[in-house]
Amino acid sequence: MAALFGLVGVFSPETVLAAAGFDAAPPNSTRVFATASSVASLNMGVYYLVAAATEWRPFFRFTVPFRLLTFTVFSLLVLMEVAPGAFLGVALWEGAGAVATGLALAYDARRRS
Repeated sequence: MAALFGLVGVFSPETVLAAAGFDAAPPNSTRVFATASSVASLNMGVYYLVAAATEWRPFFRFTVPFRLLTFTVFSLLVLMEVAPGAFLGVALWEGAGAVATGLALAYDARRRS
């Protein structure tokens, strides 16, 4: 999903901004920032795919606390009314991804022992 949304954002940052609840016709600086963030998302998506293909578990363990941090910061931005309410979906995606990854790692560790 990160790679897919990254690709969408690279070619149409307005689409990603609108999906997150931001102005679909942003100033140029916002469009540039959304495009740059989309490149980062595309890169992260590729990192996840490579980690999955090579079964690089330490990478996935590393992502859990940082995705929880992302969930916390993004949620606070919505609660403090800095970001629109629709942005909470991005926070929930990160939180759910962290929990799912943590559970999968725990299951895998038990299965291996």
